[in-house]
Amino acid sequence: MDKILVPIDFSEHSEFALRVAAAIARKNNREIVALHMLGLSDEGLTKVETQELQEAILNLKFSDSKFTDFLNRVYLNGVKIQHAVQRNKDFFEIDAIAKKFGADLIVMGSHGSKGLSEVLVGSNTEKVVRTSSLPVLVIKSPVVNFKFKKVVFACDFKEDYIEPFCKAWNFFKPYKSLFKILYINHPENFLSNQEMEEKAMEFIKQAGIKDLNYLEDIIFYNDYNLEEGIYRFSKKFEADVVAIPTRGRRGIAHFFSANKGESLVNHSDIPIMTFKK
Repeated sequence: MDKILVPIDFSEHSEFALRVAAAIARKNNREIVALHMLGLSDEGLTKVETQELQEAILNLKFSDSKFTDFLNRVYLNGVKIQHAVQRNKDFFEIDAIAKKFGADLIVMGSHGSKGLSEVLVGSNTEKVVRTSSLPVLVIKSPVVNFKFKKVVFACDFKEDYIEPFCKAWNFFKPYKSLFKILYINHPENFLSNQEMEEKAMEFIKQAGIKDLNYLEDIIFYNDYNLEEGIYRFSKKFEADVVAIPTRGRRGIAHFFSANKGESLVNHSDIPIMTFKK
């Protein structure tokens, strides 16, 4: 596999994602598949009048030229990159397209600006996260010298999250990441120390992970709010990525469903990576 799919819409956010993908590809000898989605269906093209068809063809050529210019970046020098064009602008198809090209990672930009949950909920990014069986790395701001050095996996130790956790653990292991499993103990789901420790030990036992240091790699962090707790610890830890499990077609929304009121995470710039059950 060793390919990274990056959806391109010529926005600055898609360039943020492309730059991060380039950093990953360069360090790990990966290939980038840059995907441009035009929003023109084959059915639509066959029904238009001759003049409109000519205009559509010109638009296709213009998009191709713009695509080439967009990929003419210094940070892409030395990185193997493949162009791909999808006429239909359907973000639910991203997973199938990624697999067709042999990608095992999707990196995409997000316009979200109101915290960890809002980056992923109610957007094209959410459509990809909900339907992709592949890991999705979401970038919402410029990242300099991106790396997978420090990773926080946010988890409440539910059985449903064992599979996403194992996927994340196996994904980051080749990168030799400093991997922390984070449990946020907040008022709406408060547990005693003993209860948290028992849940964590049972979770790790069922996951079958042997080379994990329980005392150092599992973090219990108290906060008033799940999302704020994830953000605060991740900033303190200087995490490069916050990994979050998702399940089924409900995507990411359920993970933050306990949050009430206005979040303090309004301008989080931490890249988020999702792993699906």
